Amino acid sequence: MERLRIDKWLWAARFYKTRSLASEEIDKGRVHINGQAVKPAREVKTGDTVAMRHPGGQQRTVQVRGISAARGPAPVARLLYEETPESIQANLAAAEQRRYASEPAHTITQGRPTKRDRRALNDAADNTGTWGDRWSASVDDTGDR
Repeated sequence: MERLRIDKWLWAARFYKTRSLASEEIDKGRVHINGQAVKPAREVKTGDTVAMRHPGGQQRTVQVRGISAARGPAPVARLLYEETPESIQANLAAAEQRRYASEPAHTITQGRPTKRDRRALNDAADNTGTWGDRWSASVDDTGDR
């Protein structure tokens, strides 16, 4: 077997869990062979360069080293490709950047209050006085009607 559909190869090489997921990613334009956008039926052969962009922002570029239509164990699947040194360096740099990035949850300033925030709001409301003290409206007691 010298050639195989790219969606089958991506599934067999364990880049995607199902062949339909691989086809969806190809249709979204996230997979390129030798620098060109492809369709799921495009055939891949040994020596081709496959670039994939995963939804999390991770970019992988691999050289096709083997063709297999059957999905096998992970150690066998790793023999079907070789990741390029540039791709490895870029992924290591991205992992390092994620490690030093701040926690996104700490930057949230709005949204639903936490339990502690709700208790603080309730305590502040209880210390303001009665309901009538908060409003400036008054009743005119002149008796003229």
